Amino acid sequence: MKKVEVVKNTQVEVKPFVLRNFIQSKEMPATIKHTTITKVTKKELKNVADSLGLPYEDAQISFCKKLLNEYLKQMSEK
Repeated sequence: MKKVEVVKNTQVEVKPFVLRNFIQSKEMPATIKHTTITKVTKKELKNVADSLGLPYEDAQISFCKKLLNEYLKQMSEK
């Protein structure tokens, strides 16, 4: 059984509920961006394509790898 403490209404602090305080920011600090973004490998791209049932050629995988790595590089510099 939990103990309950009865207090007077003058002892209670009331603050408005601000939803922003409970939502994680979409903008990550620069230190986190650099540690979480890694380069994409051909093997990873092939595994994703296979799991989605998508047909692919090696030329497509190479192009996709170059494109994604450049995109991740640009995003980490922002």
